[in-house]
Amino acid sequence: MPENSDSQKLLLATLRGNKSDQTPVWLMRQAGRYLPEYRDLRAQKGGFLELCYDADAAAEVTMQPIDRFGFDGAILFSDILIVPHAMGQNLWFEAGEGPRLAPRMVESALSSLTAAPEHFEAIYATVRKVAARLDDKTTFMGFAGSPWTVSTYMLHGQGSKDHAVARKYAYRDEVAFSELIDAIIDNSVKYLLGQIEAGVDAVQLFDSWSGSLSPAQFEKWVIGPNATIISRLKDVYPEVPIIGFPKGAGDKLAAYARETGADAIGLDETVDPVVAHKNLPADIPVQGNLDPLALLAGGDALKKSAAHILETFSDRPHIFNLGHGIIKETPIEHVEKLLTLVR
Repeated sequence: MPENSDSQKLLLATLRGNKSDQTPVWLMRQAGRYLPEYRDLRAQKGGFLELCYDADAAAEVTMQPIDRFGFDGAILFSDILIVPHAMGQNLWFEAGEGPRLAPRMVESALSSLTAAPEHFEAIYATVRKVAARLDDKTTFMGFAGSPWTVSTYMLHGQGSKDHAVARKYAYRDEVAFSELIDAIIDNSVKYLLGQIEAGVDAVQLFDSWSGSLSPAQFEKWVIGPNATIISRLKDVYPEVPIIGFPKGAGDKLAAYARETGADAIGLDETVDPVVAHKNLPADIPVQGNLDPLALLAGGDALKKSAAHILETFSDRPHIFNLGHGIIKETPIEHVEKLLTLVR
């Protein structure tokens, strides 16, 4: 990527620690079901996974919120379970129930899986198509799920509320669980390096279920693996920013920021912005953390919440975002109002 193109990307500059008078904004799940154009395209393709693996369609979905709203960042349209699919687990989505993976790794050995690297290649094709379409002001972000979160799906074969299958497995057979985590690390590094090579400007690590772990397990299965991934990515691409998003980390957030080496920290909606600003390293950019339900509600709740976040982080590099993904029932006019408030 030409160096002169980077200087115009407000979000990328913010991730690199630069403070601007304008706050960049993008929203997690900004390409999704609240958009009528997304619903139309998904209906044409017949399913979520089919959409992810159709490079033309996935590129179109990635661009939809950029074309409509002009967000400062485009986030690759894909899914965190591409990694286990490429590792050899079967992956499908049950209507109204979410993902399913087989075999369940709580009952199977890693050696039973046959790698399917073509699934990575399909995502890289999407990245190349989006990178060719984006203007020189929009930051392009790739992503992967963090090892702990990915492991919860691989072991249980689906999502769960308390991740008890994975938590018990980690306690009962730490050697086998470590082997699984190491395999996810290796494949995640490969996957993210491929995304960077194909054209993304930055990447985000989603640890959506990190809040279910005890402090000692958080250190071992969240901080440790994320630090390894970040270190290995930095060895190859030291200039590419990495956002760490440990949802539910609570009072372990500061340790995550200090010990993983992430360039920026994503905050979920349960984090008090004042406490985060006080406890996080002064020079680290933060991202977040409007409650998605405040955006859904709109009105004074949206206005007051957004103003509080903007004011709290006015003295540090800050990317405005939600604390988690946009809710599918969110009115488009509420997103438009939020952009007006931020800008």
